[in-house]
Amino acid sequence: MDKILRKLAFPIGFVILIWVIHIVQFFSGIDLRTLGVFPKAIEGLPGILTSPLIHGGWQHLFYNSISFLILGAIIFWFYQRIALRSFLLIYILSGLGVWIFGQSGTYHIGASGLVYGMVSLVFWSGVFRRNIKSVVLALIILILYAGYFGGIVPGKEGISWESHLLGALAGIVLAWIYKNDIEEDEVPEPPLEDDEEKEYFLRRDAFDVTIAERNRLSEQ
Repeated sequence: MDKILRKLAFPIGFVILIWVIHIVQFFSGIDLRTLGVFPKAIEGLPGILTSPLIHGGWQHLFYNSISFLILGAIIFWFYQRIALRSFLLIYILSGLGVWIFGQSGTYHIGASGLVYGMVSLVFWSGVFRRNIKSVVLALIILILYAGYFGGIVPGKEGISWESHLLGALAGIVLAWIYKNDIEEDEVPEPPLEDDEEKEYFLRRDAFDVTIAERNRLSEQ
């Protein structure tokens, strides 16, 4: 149990944090939307750090929390070497990307960009690493989150498709960069070396020698 809590402490802690912030926002009546990313404006830059912590409603918060817990558990359990740095880079890159390329005149909030980045990271790690563990995890993600592909297409009102797309792109880039930072259980086993000939009752080429000898005798 201690091992499980230690590995999953970060994703659990992050979800607790965003719930506490939303509960405070709800009961205090304070509108924290202005802490989101406001693209192409200097005053919107701090939102890169704060926007994933703010949500527009309970449903928004709930679905992001469930996905974050599932994906966080996968990444922090199976990809410990790259988990924290990948999270931090997706956090920054997705927010920065929204500030540069996002729709102007509106605040972008929520952890959806993080979620899309994590989905992308796990899936493309399977594509780039191509070992059994990473491929199986990629297939699980494909089954669970196949419907998420529609979230990167513009056109849905109230949905920051830019954060989804840019988070996903960040996940792809990081999966490529970290493809060789493999875990201990991903290290391929060395090929088995031939056993010493003394362990065999006969020489391993005994029959080959016999056949060659027979051929030599038949030619005489």
